[in-house]
Amino acid sequence: MPALETPPAQAGWKAPDFRLKGTDGKFHSPSMARGKNGLLVMFICNHCPFVQAIADKIARDAAELAKLGIGSIAVMSNDVENYPDDSFDNMIRFHQQHGFTFPYVIDETQEVAKAYGAVCTPDFFGFDAGLALQFRGRLDDSGMQRKQGGARELFEAMKQLAETGRAPAIQTPSIGCSIKWRGE
Repeated sequence: MPALETPPAQAGWKAPDFRLKGTDGKFHSPSMARGKNGLLVMFICNHCPFVQAIADKIARDAAELAKLGIGSIAVMSNDVENYPDDSFDNMIRFHQQHGFTFPYVIDETQEVAKAYGAVCTPDFFGFDAGLALQFRGRLDDSGMQRKQGGARELFEAMKQLAETGRAPAIQTPSIGCSIKWRGE
């Protein structure tokens, strides 16, 4: 399983719009998920060991960011035919298991992942109140380890964004499993 690293943020590009079905049976979009101070769009999946290692931290950070006016939405774009662990039913279980308080939606056509330029799971995109990209980095330095403590890089960057409208200039790329594209 080769790990991929996200490219640097190209600050300022606007969050592409989408409308996708969530594990709650409702349809969600970036404009519906965003908070008054911004939006965190996460590309995750159920089976990736990088995501599994930090899923509870993602839930914690998203809940704390909501209090700062940052909304969150998680997108699952993997090919579920070849990766059945990422099926919609398994997404529902994963969402419940980790206590996500934000929408977890399925990108069946993979169009959303392509529009965002997502490359791996997890891949984090932090947008300001106007939905302009400010952050593309990692959650923390956990990698595939379920470790506690350490710098909360994503949380601190998004907190700064909520308070000032800008994320830190220095951002460490996220690393994870490749998006599982159809036909590959």
